[in-house]
Amino acid sequence: MKKFDAIVIGMGPAGMAITAMGSAMGLKILSVEGNKVGGECLNIGCIPSKGILKASENIYNARNLDKYGFSSEFKLNGGDPLEIVRNNVKAINNKKFLKTFEKATLIQGFASFIDKKTISVNNEKYTAKNIFIATGTHPFIPPIPGLKDIEYLTNENIFELKHTPKSMTIIGGGAIGSEMAQAFSRLGSKVTIIQMDSHLIPNGDKDAAEILEDAFKKEGIDVYNNTAISKIEKDNNEIIVHTDKGIFNSEKILVAAGREATLTGMNLAEIGIKLGKNKILVDSRLRTNIKNIYAVGDINGIAQLSHAAMHQGMLALMDAISPISIKRLKYKNYTLPWSVFTSPESSQVGLTEKEAKAKGLKYEITKKDYSSYGLTVSVGKPDGFIKVIHSPMGKIYGVTIIGENSSELINEWALAIQNKIKLHQVMMTMHSFPSFSMLNKMVTEDWMMKKMNNNLLKKFIKWLY
Repeated sequence: MKKFDAIVIGMGPAGMAITAMGSAMGLKILSVEGNKVGGECLNIGCIPSKGILKASENIYNARNLDKYGFSSEFKLNGGDPLEIVRNNVKAINNKKFLKTFEKATLIQGFASFIDKKTISVNNEKYTAKNIFIATGTHPFIPPIPGLKDIEYLTNENIFELKHTPKSMTIIGGGAIGSEMAQAFSRLGSKVTIIQMDSHLIPNGDKDAAEILEDAFKKEGIDVYNNTAISKIEKDNNEIIVHTDKGIFNSEKILVAAGREATLTGMNLAEIGIKLGKNKILVDSRLRTNIKNIYAVGDINGIAQLSHAAMHQGMLALMDAISPISIKRLKYKNYTLPWSVFTSPESSQVGLTEKEAKAKGLKYEITKKDYSSYGLTVSVGKPDGFIKVIHSPMGKIYGVTIIGENSSELINEWALAIQNKIKLHQVMMTMHSFPSFSMLNKMVTEDWMMKKMNNNLLKKFIKWLY
């Protein structure tokens, strides 16, 4: 039996963080991966999806130049955009990338527990003081009659398409569904989104969703919210989706209806690890009920986001090497921003307006439209807004941003919420001009102007002056 300081099961974002950090600290790490290093995110998730989004944006922009009489002479070097993305992802997964983990022992295979400190991989036994489960999630396939009888796409195989389909129906309007809808529409597919939720990006802000849906409509993407699917069938080369709002035909269908935890094959129940609905239960330190076994990333159901998984991996490793419990290492102490990389981008941190209302908070809203700023108008990106949910005295509860570069703007608000920075402090921070981040300062200036619109305060200021 081979002994290690720590064993990592799964080499997605969480597992890679633990492996790289642990090895750098001098720990003897064993990392086990059943498929490819990088997990869903690198190989069949957020990285290739951004590649296809960028390729489709270039094609879309070039096509629009031609519409206005400009000769774009646009060429996509290398051929088909799907092929280019596949080649780029392969280039990432090279020896230089794997060199990050050269101090660890990396083996290919599927791990199963023998006891709380021992696993088996490829009929070999390995033991360690601490074990980190980071096996992530895989696509959830809803029990729609007929769906399993046809060839459907998920994020696991959509990037293997050899050509852009003429038409595509997408089940689900979350991040994956929305991003792929715009990407394939811009590549030339006629795209229809069907979902049961009331708006796109259902865990986000409704007003932001309306702007995104307007953008999709302009690009020819049909969105059907609050729509139930009764059955799916195939007739010759067409997939037919029956819903309560009509029948939809397409060449391909993409299932983007959520995720489910990858729990099978590890003998978790046999060693007594407690499971919740579609997740491994963890405490505030990301430990399972067996305290030397941690569950990090998507597998614990806290947040199905790659950056959250990386952060949890870091926290769990730091907790494992600490002789005492350190309060600040608890995952709930850290603010979680997220973004959807459509055009316009949609980003959120903290509470949405709906969530603030549900909590019964006494809150106010300050909103700044992108169109009010000269930069966004001049560069042709005037659609969007920043919406800040805050207390009367400027405590920030949450921020929604939809618009160009929102994925960059949102990080300042994450820092502010995490460090209890108030609106007036953001306002008093100089921002480079003219930058998109100036919008963050401008929305706080609007808040202050509203506060100054007080007759008593005006009289007092005049008296002082």
